[in-house]
Amino acid sequence: MQENMDLGVLLNLAFGSFKEQLHQHLAQQGYADVGSSFGYVFRLLENNPQNLKQLAESLGMTPQGALKIINDMEAKAYVRREDDTTDARVRLLHLTPRALALMKVARAFHQEFEHRLIESMGASKVKAMRAVLEHINADAEYGVPKLRPL
Repeated sequence: MQENMDLGVLLNLAFGSFKEQLHQHLAQQGYADVGSSFGYVFRLLENNPQNLKQLAESLGMTPQGALKIINDMEAKAYVRREDDTTDARVRLLHLTPRALALMKVARAFHQEFEHRLIESMGASKVKAMRAVLEHINADAEYGVPKLRPL
């Protein structure tokens, strides 16, 4: 690896490596059809069903872009649409049992990944890394980042 690599590039490469390992693990567990943007939608809808416009705003994208992702997720049985009980014109997006099961597998992978880092790097380094990443994400200058698909 290049010495003195730009921090942004290093962060991006690390995230890419993590995401690749996660998707390989999910495929081994029967979830080979997960799109690269699905995780963001899972997190947003897990405890808060939203309509398409709300979801698009949360993702920082157009409703048309969000619709493309939702149609793919619905075709793969990760999302279902239901009428909003307070407004019949609105359809809310809900996660399916398949999506919730996938999230359990993904969360277990996240925990195992961090545990492996602790074993190889030491708990203090992983704790420091978490603190740095949390600081970067909490930087008030940039406001609240959108969960934007790649």
